[in-house]
Amino acid sequence: METDTGTAVVIYDKAYRKIINSWAMYDWANSAFATTIMAAMFPPFYRSLVTSSGLGEANATAYWAYTTSIALFLIAILAPMLGAISDHTGGKKLYVAFFAGLGVLSTALFVFLGDDTYVLGSVLFIGGNVGFAGANIFYESLLPHIARKDDIDQISTRGYALGYVGGGILLVINVLWFMKPAWFFMPGVGFALRASFFSVAVWWALFSIPLFRNVPEPPVVRTSREPTNLFQAGFGRLAHTFRQITRYKQLLLFLVAFWIYNDGIGTIIKMATAYGDEIGINLTDMIIALIITQFVGIPFSFGFGRLARRVGTKRSILIGLGVYTLISIGGFFMRTATHFYILAFVVGMVQGGTQALSRSLYGAMIPKSQSAEFFGFFSTSSKFAGIVGPLLFGVVSQLAGGSRLSIVSLVVFFIVGGVLLTRVDEQQGIRVARQEDAAFAVASGV
Repeated sequence: METDTGTAVVIYDKAYRKIINSWAMYDWANSAFATTIMAAMFPPFYRSLVTSSGLGEANATAYWAYTTSIALFLIAILAPMLGAISDHTGGKKLYVAFFAGLGVLSTALFVFLGDDTYVLGSVLFIGGNVGFAGANIFYESLLPHIARKDDIDQISTRGYALGYVGGGILLVINVLWFMKPAWFFMPGVGFALRASFFSVAVWWALFSIPLFRNVPEPPVVRTSREPTNLFQAGFGRLAHTFRQITRYKQLLLFLVAFWIYNDGIGTIIKMATAYGDEIGINLTDMIIALIITQFVGIPFSFGFGRLARRVGTKRSILIGLGVYTLISIGGFFMRTATHFYILAFVVGMVQGGTQALSRSLYGAMIPKSQSAEFFGFFSTSSKFAGIVGPLLFGVVSQLAGGSRLSIVSLVVFFIVGGVLLTRVDEQQGIRVARQEDAAFAVASGV
């Protein structure tokens, strides 16, 4: 009997590990879109589509910025409704499949882009971005259902790490194709670029299969209090959360600061290769620099965690924002590939750590009893706020006839956001959140 019990435990653990690994592999799958398409190879390619239409270098960068802003706006509009769909109808894996399918199809169609097709390029990128973000909403909503209580942080981290590795591996492969197409029996650089885009679609689809095969569909949980209209339910929930957040003065102040400085961070991520292409940095150099950013970010993210233990979370974030201010100023003076490498390394030093500590500081100042609701608002609101940075970048680029002033204009986001952050009393914010948890426990009889 003891043997049977022990065998059952072993089987359960094997099944559990299979589910967890299959879930985490989706991060490996879709991170190829984030690296090769969003950050590395597609922005310069898109600019070439615009310039081939005779619209000029500054307009090419601006149109990319506007395309990114439109994609963020659509995602921000859709996110509350998608959350409502997830809670009301169930079928989370089905919705992952639908949006991942949209992303995969849009990415695969990049192979048909050529001269004078920048409008189609914008449409396909927006479709891919909506698919990427939409699938993530349902993918992440599976985590609380599959993870044991004590494992959720480790499982989330595993997915994040696999995303870094998977996206990095395919990006390295794509760089080799681009640099040495003859080694892989490709007729030229143009073919290699399109093959890289298509490989992202294949990679994304192929490594999503374990999720659909092995991760169980969670049960449907509906509440009768919420309206059945999904648009009304989604934005009603968003409005309710905002009313709740306004009761937490320090949390709201931090959130405003985060919206501002994170918009600057996001704009640097999205516009880096488009800007580098405009000022004449070779695509190969830019892609290698982004690979450096990706892998430098892993140890420095851990380093920021240790820094936070020594000087505090808020001060560590402020250090990161100070570095980002120098990055924006340095970008204005950037001329050579060596400069781009240096800035890429410095971005890798602060990118992951600053964003991770911002998330953890926010998490410390929200009531645990409403964590899902508050983090849903955190995600959606930051996407709305993220529209401003690329939009400003594009407008300044067109008005100035180039993007050097656009990159240095991002200093405003880091300075204003940093000043607001200095005014946040995080200890008071944490006390208010814990008091709310205590009151909730008393009211619910826990």
